[in-house]
Parts: sequence; C-alpha cells; structure tokens
Amino acid sequence: MFLAGIDSSASTVEWTMAELLKHPTAMKKLQEEVRNVVGNKPKVEMEDINKMSCLKCVFKETLRLHPVVPLLLPRHTSATVKVGGYVIPSNTTVLINAWAIQREPKWWEKPEEFIPERFENNPINFIGEDFQFIPFGVGRRRCPGLQFRVASVEYMIANLVYCFDWKLADGATADNLDMTEPYGIAVYRKSPLHVRPLARFRTL
Repeated sequence: MFLAGIDSSASTVEWTMAELLKHPTAMKKLQEEVRNVVGNKPKVEMEDINKMSCLKCVFKETLRLHPVVPLLLPRHTSATVKVGGYVIPSNTTVLINAWAIQREPKWWEKPEEFIPERFENNPINFIGEDFQFIPFGVGRRRCPGLQFRVASVEYMIANLVYCFDWKLADGATADNLDMTEPYGIAVYRKSPLHVRPLARFRTL
C-alpha cells in the first residue's frame, strides 16, 4: 500500500507540473501565492500549505483531469439493482469510470480544459461526498492512502514551484507539449516530462 502511494503520488506530481507548464498563467499565479505565503524561508513548511488556496485548486483540477486509477477498484453488487434503466444482477463485477465521470459535460463546464479556478469557493471535494468528483473512490473502499497522497503531493508541488522556475526542455513549448495518456489500469504520461529547473536561491 505504501509503494502504491508513492507511485501514484509521483504520477500526480508529473501531471501537475505538465499542466502548469502548459498553462503559464496558472503557473505564475501559483508561484506568486506560494512565494507570498512562504516569504524568505529556505523551503515550504507543512503549516504553510493550508494557507494556499490556489495550490489546492490546482491539485483538485489535476485529479479531475488525470485520476491515476481511471476505473477505480472493482465492486460487486450485493443485490439486483436498477440503474439508469439497466438491471444489474446481484454478484456482478462493476467498474466505475472516474475518468469519464470527471469529464462529464453535464456536471463540468469546459470539462476538457485545465481550469483550477473552477474550484475557488467551491464546496466540491474528493473525499467521496460528491459523486461527480471521485478520484479516490467512495465509501468503505475509498483509497486508504488518501491523506498521505494529498499531503505529500501538495507539499512536493509547493516546494517545486517555490524553489525553482521551470522551463520545458527538448524543444517543447506550451503549445506542442504532448499530453497523451496511454490507456491502461493506471493513467501515466505517454511521454515523460522533460524540464529544466532554474534555482531561485544560490544555496540551491
């Protein structure tokens, strides 16, 4: 479980950085927030994270577009039920397509676009109370590593944008950055993200 949390967290960090580099305005807004909150400290502290509303919006929007496990964990029906006009027999294996749900135009405006601002002053969360946003699943089989992953990813992203400015490498630009997702049990980037960090502090 610990190793799975590390792997999925690394994937989310990579997707977050890719989306920020593809959307420079969002990157600038996040860097300004993080640097204003942290001040002149050498790194972000955990207590700083709760003061960063933009960071939390960026994190949520990345999870909405790029859930690491798009089909969640398999479920079994305990009884025959009728859903959306379909009869689902008991003891049927059911796969929930979180990737499609979180891009459903009925619930999300411009669902294919990266718009962190959609979560500003928005009560929708990912802990299983809002069924249009379920990157960690819902109910008793919700991801047991949720709190670990949220804390670790937010902390990593905050430090990355605080300590460095970032440039795309290998001739990539925001317009031609490859955002292809290979299909599979987990959603990773088809092409690894190559970037150049520019340190803000001489000590780095």
